[in-house]
Amino acid sequence: MSRNIRGIDHVGITVPNMEEATLFFKEAFEAEFVYDNLKKEDKPRTGELVEKRFDMDSGGKETEIRMITIGNSCSIELFCFENTNQNEPASPVDYGIQHIALYVENMHKAVQQFEQAGGTLRTSPQKLSGEIESGAGNCFVYGKTPWGMTIELITYPAGIQYPENSERKRWTP
Repeated sequence: MSRNIRGIDHVGITVPNMEEATLFFKEAFEAEFVYDNLKKEDKPRTGELVEKRFDMDSGGKETEIRMITIGNSCSIELFCFENTNQNEPASPVDYGIQHIALYVENMHKAVQQFEQAGGTLRTSPQKLSGEIESGAGNCFVYGKTPWGMTIELITYPAGIQYPENSERKRWTP
């Protein structure tokens, strides 16, 4: 039986400044530019359809869209908007998507890159816990981008101890 849903294609992230956000993702995570779907010099997208699509204030403008990718994973679509009320980024206790996690080979190096690019860690890296995720070298840390979005860095070189009732193994880049 073939599946209709194949997987996550991309994650959308609204950023305050396209060039600064792109530079952060490149420096922190070795992201690569894929394409611009709406450039700053293009005519902004406005009107009732755009407002309805994004649940945006009347008169709001979609001004930039850029696709980037990090390693072997789904893409990230960056958005910029103008003339609309914007909330602070979600924290891990808010409803909805509250962080993205990036699998790293070397936690120490990943933390250095993240901080050098302008990110700040909430804590130092912590061991993954519980019987399923614990193991030598398995750890994670939460950090914030320069604009306040939460990103998790995670590694589990010792693997995951899947329970017998697991229907599938988790995808790992």
